[in-house]
Amino acid sequence: MDLEKQPQQPQQPVAPVEPAGIRASDADRDRIADILREAMAEGRLTADEHAERVDAVYRAKTVGELEPLVRDLPAPGGAARAAAAPGAYGHESPTGPAENLVAIFSSSTRKGRWRVGSRTNAFALFGSVEVDLTEALFGQRLTVINATSIFGSVDVKVPENISLRGSGTGVFGNFEVATLESADPEAPVVVVNGYSVFGSVEAKPKRGKFIADLQDRLRKYLG
Repeated sequence: MDLEKQPQQPQQPVAPVEPAGIRASDADRDRIADILREAMAEGRLTADEHAERVDAVYRAKTVGELEPLVRDLPAPGGAARAAAAPGAYGHESPTGPAENLVAIFSSSTRKGRWRVGSRTNAFALFGSVEVDLTEALFGQRLTVINATSIFGSVDVKVPENISLRGSGTGVFGNFEVATLESADPEAPVVVVNGYSVFGSVEAKPKRGKFIADLQDRLRKYLG
């Protein structure tokens, strides 16, 4: 007995995934975190707002969850930065290599006349790291120092006439950033982030130290 042939049901097309529903990658999260970091450095976000949004960034699972976190912020390098005086600083290089200062059962010091990069990582484990920016040359407006202290200390000193901001946590230790706001809108901005565990991270101005004739000094240095 022949079986009656059943007509084949047409396959339903698979609906494309909306961009907002795409799973977020580590690179996506890092991109949003960079925008938030720069927004805090420019004073657009408070330290508490920055910490709250960064926490949401690393809990986000999709691109759609990330975008609202920066919807009210300008893109990096946008109009706000373009308004700065031309020639005041060198090219920004946030993706360039970071300078690493490491002290493990030892000490590490960076001081004197040196050109500060856009990122510095300071790590102290049963040791001490000193970052002295009072005589340094700033090749960019924003400088970020990521400080980690475990049973050790990280000490950051800056001139009195720059802007200093930061956000961090102390676990059975001390994390302290003495916030400064320069009267000069073109002054360098130093942001200190990180944490300490049974140790200390401190960032504060060094009394009597100022950056004078910043643009002229930088142009001479760059030649």
